[in-house]
Amino acid sequence: MTTVADTIVQIIKEAGVQRVYGIPGDSLNGFTDALRRSDGITWEHVRHEEAAAFAAAAEAALTGELAVCAGSCGPGNLHLINGLFDANRSRVPVLAIAAQIPGPEIGSTYFQETHPQDLFREAAVYTELVSYPEQLPRVLEIAMRTAIERRGVAVVVIPGEVFLKDSVGRRPSAPIVYSPRVTRPADAELAAAADILNGAKRVTILAGAGVEGAHPQLIDIAGALRAPVVHAMRGKEFVEYDNPYDVGMTGLLGFSSGYRAMEACDALLMLGTDFPYQQFYPSKAKIIQVDIRGENLGRRTPIDLGLVGSVKDTVEALLPLLKERTDTKHLESSRSHYLKARKSLDDLAVNDRNRTPIHPQYVARLISELSSEDAVFIPDVGSPVVWAARYLRMNGSRRLIGSFNHGSMANALSQAVGAQASFPGRQVVALAGDGGLAMLFGELLTLVQNKLPVKIVVFNNSSLNFVEVEMKAAGFVNYGTGLENPDFARVAEAIGIHGQRVEKPDELESALRTAFAHDGPALVDVVTARQELSIPPAITAEQVKGFTLYALRTIMSGRGDELIDLADTNVFRRLFD
Repeated sequence: MTTVADTIVQIIKEAGVQRVYGIPGDSLNGFTDALRRSDGITWEHVRHEEAAAFAAAAEAALTGELAVCAGSCGPGNLHLINGLFDANRSRVPVLAIAAQIPGPEIGSTYFQETHPQDLFREAAVYTELVSYPEQLPRVLEIAMRTAIERRGVAVVVIPGEVFLKDSVGRRPSAPIVYSPRVTRPADAELAAAADILNGAKRVTILAGAGVEGAHPQLIDIAGALRAPVVHAMRGKEFVEYDNPYDVGMTGLLGFSSGYRAMEACDALLMLGTDFPYQQFYPSKAKIIQVDIRGENLGRRTPIDLGLVGSVKDTVEALLPLLKERTDTKHLESSRSHYLKARKSLDDLAVNDRNRTPIHPQYVARLISELSSEDAVFIPDVGSPVVWAARYLRMNGSRRLIGSFNHGSMANALSQAVGAQASFPGRQVVALAGDGGLAMLFGELLTLVQNKLPVKIVVFNNSSLNFVEVEMKAAGFVNYGTGLENPDFARVAEAIGIHGQRVEKPDELESALRTAFAHDGPALVDVVTARQELSIPPAITAEQVKGFTLYALRTIMSGRGDELIDLADTNVFRRLFD
């Protein structure tokens, strides 16, 4: 007889699901046994359920299709929550199967009792408890459809004994997959947008992740408007390649040219971006925002016109309404500023006369130069994101994913598990922070056990480096941020991973080439400069005050040597260059 668990496996298989990430447990046994007996879906065993959710999120981000993770009752599925928060905030479709304690015991404070349908509500677009076999498959299909259509997480909570009950059967249904559609604003709204853009003298475009699949349309409208294109972090992989209008990124990780192009415009066209930092929006320009989700309109900055639609469909409908523009002063000025800013950044990404410790900019630049043309890059939250944003070269085939909205540590290695499992023949490079790597260290074992040839480059500065930068900017003396690290390369070798430690700049290129060519997982532990500063494109008076306070308090606390290291890493280097 077909069980409820068998029906679940059948439905997700018909939707194209090929793997499920998780850790087995008694309440989940009915489901994992159904997977064992099924063809076409593999069980991807990880060492922590948080990694399972991150891995599923990475697969969903790269494929655009539903990915699945699972956890046993109580602590098992609670461990999923951080990765599910990340998936939901990144707007990728993930289904989480959360096993529950025996149904008759719910409400009795039974062993490992929790209420996942309540706990996961903030991390999901749909949560529901299945108490009877008759609820499936309908609840499962609703959950899957909601995850796909709303681009988020759906959680189905199932008591362990329900998995094993006889399935009540179901009428065959069409596979639950994304249904393509055309989505654009009405003609009147398009005409209003054209009036604003045609009447503006200096238009700048701010483009985000919503530009995915619409690169030709982005280039067309930038050309028609003679508009410089600024991108947010999540838009980098879809915006900056083959783009003669690109002027770089804005925001805390960006650089001056992107900030300047936005501040200098009198009309800002936002395309598929939910860029959160209010202080980086222009102070006087008229703003048009295009987003597939109407609820996003105007929630970051006041707008003059909101358009609901996909970037591709909206731009294609808007282009015929735009007047031919000949004035290129704003574009030329913005591009000139960008080229200068880009050169300044590139000048920092060098060997620096073989001085140690190694500058992280140089590490990121070499990673970009030596990686394959379709590599998947995954930086850890913190300083690796900064260097990835500034130095990884996108080309339309490469991908760049991470915990860019949720901002969670330990995402790089965990997401690399999902990226490599779903694309076994593709190069996956995790730019790991030393703190992030250590937080979910066990997933190194996952790489070996699941035979995943992920390449890990550790930015080893023996600190929670981005936290230290934040402390400096706020006027705090660094405290509690130092890390006593092992030799990560030796740890990797003990696990069965190719490992190499690099302390000198002239050893780095060879080490990376060897690791990238290795037939299996590889780790390069790079000792990088702890005091390297990642300066945002706009410095506020509060930040200047904060840094001054940091310097005074550091001297007064008897730690003036830190300021000497800071100057040697950042100031003296620039003077000598």
